[in-house]
Amino acid sequence: MNRYEQILIKYWGYSKFRPLQEDIIRSVMEGKDTLALMPTGGGKSITFQVPSMSKEGICIVITPLIALMKDQVENLLKRDIKAVAIFSGMTRNEIEIALDNCIYGDVKFLYISPERISTEIFKIRAKHMKVNLIAIDEAHCISEWGYDFRPSYLQISELRELIPDVPFLALTATAIPKVVDDIQEKLEFKEKNVFRKSFERKNIVYLVREIDDKLSYLIETINKVKGSGIIYVRNRKTTKETALFLQKNKISADYYHAGLNHETRSTKQNEWKVGKTRVMVSTNAFGMGIDKSDVRFVIHLDLPDSIESYFQEAGRGGRDEKKAVAVLLYNNADKVKAEQRVLRNFPEITEIKALYQALGNYFQVPYGGGKHMSFDFIISDFAKNYNFNIMTIYSSLKFLQREGYIELTDELFSMSKLHFLVERDDLYKFQIANAKFDGFIKLVLRSYTGLFSDYVNIDESSLAKKANVDIEVVFKYLNNLDSMGILNYIPKKKNPFIVFTEERLDEKSLYISKENYEFRKSRYIERIDAMLHYASSSNKCRSQILLNYFGDKNPDRCGQCDVCTRRNELDLSKYEFDLILDELKEKLLYNLVSIDDLVSKTGKNTEKNLKVIQWLLDNDKIIKDKQDLLTWNIEG
Repeated sequence: MNRYEQILIKYWGYSKFRPLQEDIIRSVMEGKDTLALMPTGGGKSITFQVPSMSKEGICIVITPLIALMKDQVENLLKRDIKAVAIFSGMTRNEIEIALDNCIYGDVKFLYISPERISTEIFKIRAKHMKVNLIAIDEAHCISEWGYDFRPSYLQISELRELIPDVPFLALTATAIPKVVDDIQEKLEFKEKNVFRKSFERKNIVYLVREIDDKLSYLIETINKVKGSGIIYVRNRKTTKETALFLQKNKISADYYHAGLNHETRSTKQNEWKVGKTRVMVSTNAFGMGIDKSDVRFVIHLDLPDSIESYFQEAGRGGRDEKKAVAVLLYNNADKVKAEQRVLRNFPEITEIKALYQALGNYFQVPYGGGKHMSFDFIISDFAKNYNFNIMTIYSSLKFLQREGYIELTDELFSMSKLHFLVERDDLYKFQIANAKFDGFIKLVLRSYTGLFSDYVNIDESSLAKKANVDIEVVFKYLNNLDSMGILNYIPKKKNPFIVFTEERLDEKSLYISKENYEFRKSRYIERIDAMLHYASSSNKCRSQILLNYFGDKNPDRCGQCDVCTRRNELDLSKYEFDLILDELKEKLLYNLVSIDDLVSKTGKNTEKNLKVIQWLLDNDKIIKDKQDLLTWNIEG
């Protein structure tokens, strides 16, 4: 057993690595910049956690997903591995203590959002950290060709000068070939070095069902199949409506979206994980950090925005390598809705500029100020104050984010935090001089550790229960001690954040490139069109379409999807079908041929030839003119 396997079994309890994991680990341990493409559920985090644990120093992990940061930090702490996270919304004092502990303490992993990299507070302290690896999660965000471009990712390469001679490990679940090259170029890889796990998921059966009554299909299908599943929808309201519909039809179901409070989301997620709830109806907020291995079906009720999104969400099925089904329900209304989304997602440039100025006024940010400042953002209050449509607000903010003016975080639940500002001896003197606080301070010290060296998550209701007092009494004590400078108390909150990544600009100085606008709009349309092609295609294996999109040149037919199943009904082997297909294509490409001539010129088995010809006609691969002459459909 090598040292990497020893670390794997000691901290994670696995005896063997999954395919590619150890190869990636050895690559970064040799000091090589490395790009790893591993599908959802492929075990990306192991590839930076294990090598960093095997040597002295700290690993810096860059990710835009605050929920993922918090999830991974909690998981590491459970394994007695010290980890901290720094993200928008933290106080300067919190950030300073966290960074100091990365320099002087025993922290092994620092999770940080990309916009924090360019702040002076990080730059100054990063120089003094003993860094052994820099991991960049969601690395596709660095490419304008990617589906979630973030300008803050372009600053990551600056770490080359700040922390020299440390390898980069870039990680992503989905990336088209152009994005793969772009990631390595933008991160200034010394040489190209890509580890690619095949995107093929042989245990997942991809199906598209063209159907108008989607809800009836759900009932029928869920009653037929066994095991747990996920149903993805586009909006929060539909999650609840669909879950209630399933419950009325005696199916164990619940709903999940980012608007629910933290406790509710945790309860719902845990009940689904342990099997108390069979089906979870959710927006795309459900999925991050989910490690349930026995999901047997993933059904999309609505059309996703991109193949990347669909592939990631469908990939949450069958992580135990057993058979799972990914179903996309589609009809003509979905195409109309997709076209409408293009208009909603790209407001006029004048609207985007007006919203930016309203945002500055709302937060009372002066022109030339506000750089790196973060603000709680209650979108409903902003909409009410400035009379903007919610969709216009969200779409404009996303565009301002892509232009590099702001960062918009997801809705974030943050526990209450506590940190003693005085030393132990001074606190003891305070307790003697202020007897009314003595009992409460002792309770806090008995309940939590590490309060003098770091900010610690606390639960006010738990303290109230232990003290047998009303929770308002606990709030009063904490706020009084905070105002007296004895401790710093940060109450819990649940809001998204807006971060001004640049100083606020006036209307004349705010430049939004029309070229960038048109480029991003065309890229969005390309991704929507690719998704529509996947949904509406009836003549090419679903798995082949997905794999071609991600750059696989000649993937095999899966033999299981709805398209392959129809072809299999011809009672021909793949070899026989492809042989006849190649011969037909050669004769029909740019030629008009009658069926009789075609059959007579194509081998001896008339019955098999006719089966393939009929299948090609049914699936619009060949077309018939008014004289019943056939030709290959170049557009089909």
